Amino acid sequence: MAKKSKKQQAGGTPATVALTAAGVEFTVHSYDHDPAHPSYGEEAAEAMGVSPDRVFKTLVADVDGTLTVAVVPVAGQLDLKALAAATGGKRATMADPTLAERTTGYVRGGISPLGQRRKLPTVLDTSATSHPTICVSAGRRGLEVELSPGDLSKLTEAVLASIRR
Repeated sequence: MAKKSKKQQAGGTPATVALTAAGVEFTVHSYDHDPAHPSYGEEAAEAMGVSPDRVFKTLVADVDGTLTVAVVPVAGQLDLKALAAATGGKRATMADPTLAERTTGYVRGGISPLGQRRKLPTVLDTSATSHPTICVSAGRRGLEVELSPGDLSKLTEAVLASIRR
């Protein structure tokens, strides 16, 4: 079962620090991460009792040589062609996991679109706007942050596009 705590937590991750500094409303959900679970995102949805359509995964792709963040529902997959088109690129491939970790400052399964070491272009799937709040990684495995899609889009300067298949 997920535990909830409101805003203004002491310490936190770079993602929660960024949210607090921006003054947006958010809720942190923590749960015990099971390293044997086959999907970080599905595990988060199950642990929090939230529909997988409201839990979004953060993926890092390489679009024509530029690392780009894609935020899509865990219930779907990333459409790399649509991601490339959304950023004006020609070709997208998944980024090398080690490079993604080094660039964002987060580990796989805990990469947050917020508070990254280096700000990357971000694309948020349009399905996010059909929910009052969505959940994304708060910067480590077993920790999610719930916020409005509008706040996430604004803070990451995300392009909204249909990038889910």
